[in-house]
Amino acid sequence: MAQKKHFPLRIDPELYKALQFWAKDEFRSVNSHVEFLLRESAKQAGRFPPSGEKRNND
Repeated sequence: MAQKKHFPLRIDPELYKALQFWAKDEFRSVNSHVEFLLRESAKQAGRFPPSGEKRNND
């Protein structure tokens, strides 16, 4: 498994609260749910490579 990057995230408390409830409904941690949402958004925007394909600037 590839190592994950760490970075600080400042987020509005109300948005965080909404993410907590949403993540709980999906049986995920807030962290994994945020990663899931970002990944899905990047895929929809055509910014995430297909499965198995690696970007050169990682």
